[in-house]
Amino acid sequence: MIEIFTDGSAKGNPGNGGYGIVMRFKGVTKEVSQGYRMTTNNRMELLAVIVALERLKTNKHIIHIYSDSKYVIDSITKKWVFAWEKKNFKGKKNSDLWRRYLAVHSKFKIKYHWIKGHAGHPENERCDEIAVNAADSTDLLIDKVFEELHAKKKHPNNDQT
Repeated sequence: MIEIFTDGSAKGNPGNGGYGIVMRFKGVTKEVSQGYRMTTNNRMELLAVIVALERLKTNKHIIHIYSDSKYVIDSITKKWVFAWEKKNFKGKKNSDLWRRYLAVHSKFKIKYHWIKGHAGHPENERCDEIAVNAADSTDLLIDKVFEELHAKKKHPNNDQT
């Protein structure tokens, strides 16, 4: 069994954000995090799950993913994301990330678990800590899709075509 704990963070919504991942397999624990200069909490929550799955080197074990994001857990376990996919994500936010998730999830046998955030769960607290640290870091990546969409919404008549 592989355990994956994830969390996302955003300083403002949108604002600087980051994700934190704690992965555990056969007694070995690995932490992964990254910050972005302009994003949202939901994007970071979802990106944490995607990045964790993309980093896996085997699909021979059951994966248990723990997240405090109702957005992520409900969208997957209640199969909303599959209905959105059938409608080509029309009107749905974060379609770029949901498509990325769909491209990777089917390679694995995954069980999803929602856990209450900020309730003392050690791995969730650690994920939160490293997600916040990533959002506060100076090594911030650009969430290009989000920034382009955000810019279009702010300046809808600024079309360069």
